[in-house]
Amino acid sequence: MVLDLVLIGLAITLYPLPIMAFVLVLSSPGGVWKGLAFILAWLACLVTVIAAVLLLTGGEPPAPRSPPSTAALAVKLAIGVSLILYGEHRRRRRRSATPMDRGRSASDEAEPASRVHQASVWSAAGLAVLLQPWGMVAAAASTVVEADLAHGATYLALLAFCILASASLLTMELLMVFTPTRAQRLLTGLRSWLAAHQDQAIVAICLFLGITLAGKAIFQLTS
Repeated sequence: MVLDLVLIGLAITLYPLPIMAFVLVLSSPGGVWKGLAFILAWLACLVTVIAAVLLLTGGEPPAPRSPPSTAALAVKLAIGVSLILYGEHRRRRRRSATPMDRGRSASDEAEPASRVHQASVWSAAGLAVLLQPWGMVAAAASTVVEADLAHGATYLALLAFCILASASLLTMELLMVFTPTRAQRLLTGLRSWLAAHQDQAIVAICLFLGITLAGKAIFQLTS
């Protein structure tokens, strides 16, 4: 369970779309407070999903090969396959896109970026919920089914997952609080890099995590 949560947490924290939105939120007037609202809403989603799963399982992992255990593995397999298909779709779309298409896509993103820049604190919190990579969060939920709250290490693993899945956002927020001038330069560079490499990053993350989850689920279902 722990290794799966680490991989999923890394995929969530490195996923480009929420990072780009968070950079825009931080760069807007009152960005520190808006960023804090974004992070709190982001963490609230993760905690709510984990708590819901633990309530359903009672904090005890289902017995191996039982219907609940098999269902959780089937969900993990479906999510893994979906991530693979989505990653491959993005890869093919990227390869077939012409320079004109890419230019049009960049111009299409200008208006949403302007809206994010003008977002209120509440809008920033709503944006965090909207941009949460819910497929990956669902994969985490199917993994948390295995959690056994009888062991104290389980609490640490779940806490570490929430922190890891939010690490990129927390790092940017702290940089903006303690070194705002340097943070602005770094965030500008990060935004430029993501604008040029967003699709490649999404493809790599989705394919890697999808193959890992699907492979492990198949192994556990067939062993």
